[in-house]
Amino acid sequence: MLIKIYPQNPAPRHVSLVVDVLRKGGLIIYPTDSVYAIGCDMLNQDAIDRLCQVINKKPEQANLSLICSDLKNLSEYSLPISNSVYKLMKSSLPGAYTFILKANNKVPKLFKNKKKEIGIRVPDNNIPRDIVKELGNPIVTASIKMKDEFSEYPTDPELIYDEYKHLVDLVIDGGRGATEHSTVLDCTGEDVVLIREGKGEVALAE
Repeated sequence: MLIKIYPQNPAPRHVSLVVDVLRKGGLIIYPTDSVYAIGCDMLNQDAIDRLCQVINKKPEQANLSLICSDLKNLSEYSLPISNSVYKLMKSSLPGAYTFILKANNKVPKLFKNKKKEIGIRVPDNNIPRDIVKELGNPIVTASIKMKDEFSEYPTDPELIYDEYKHLVDLVIDGGRGATEHSTVLDCTGEDVVLIREGKGEVALAE
């Protein structure tokens, strides 16, 4: 299924349709403020396993992140963060950043591994944030790539649908995607460390 959702004002009925797919264990492809991503309900282990199959990664090796609607529920999946990290996240989110935090004991059970860290995203895009709000918990996510694209990340939702329509349950057309991934900041040590420079301004981490 391919549906059009406008990021400026996502229609509640479309958001509800997406959430219904997620609650039934479905996989979705959706826009962020950077590249298009694939996601599923964090509470559905079968869906997480299926997502890993689609991206051709073992669950214990997949570099999956959590998409949150805001900072409110971070404490459920991470150990306490410092005031400086909290201020940094508050000033830069929503935005094109992935913050790597120390995971609490819920995360290893989620990803079937000994994961001690977790990536957290709050995209500057109303579509995923509205989906997470209605779902009631974060979604597990990974960036998508295409076999026949000249660029590393696909931007055209119709081409994405053609490539993935037999692998996922729903693709959201939220307009053309970006070609830059998120900026990744490691906040697990005393200092914030830039892991990957992307769309998010690095100056915010300095």
